[in-house]
Amino acid sequence: MLKNRIENPMLRGIVEWLIAIAFAALLFFVVRSFLFRVAHVNGNSMEPTLSHGDMVVLNRLSYLFSVPRVDDIVAFPFAENPSEFYIKRVIAVPGDMVDLQNGVFLINGIPLVDDFSLEPIVSFGDIRFPTTIEAGHFFVLGDNRNASMDSRFASVGNVPARDMVGRVAVRIFPFNRLGGVD
Repeated sequence: MLKNRIENPMLRGIVEWLIAIAFAALLFFVVRSFLFRVAHVNGNSMEPTLSHGDMVVLNRLSYLFSVPRVDDIVAFPFAENPSEFYIKRVIAVPGDMVDLQNGVFLINGIPLVDDFSLEPIVSFGDIRFPTTIEAGHFFVLGDNRNASMDSRFASVGNVPARDMVGRVAVRIFPFNRLGGVD
């Protein structure tokens, strides 16, 4: 069809390239907007799982047909700068009761046991415990509990599912740590 309309081979080549570039840009926009997004880890709140400078891919489809689950690592907008993201781990879902006693988180009365916290919690935040997670919201923590702004602080609070940009699917940088994250 294009060959029949444009006689000049050079002009035809330029038009074909422009169409290819436009298609690639459209495909990039669709993938970035609806499927995946790359995010940079800024800070050490998710150590040892994720470190400052890591690059991760966010799966934006994760929560299109399902809801976040406990242990998912999620990204959501930073309140002061929505173009940047917090990256945290879900530890409680709607209906769960979260308490913090003697530096130990209790979820529905059961102590939270994980391999992420490397030291006793000394940063208790500024919300009142116990707290029950309301419908459509999730309680999130950084793995490095003492160096994390998370749901313990009113400035972050319980994160609405609608604000979650996606689930961290894979680390793509640094290359020596390439792979899935848990």
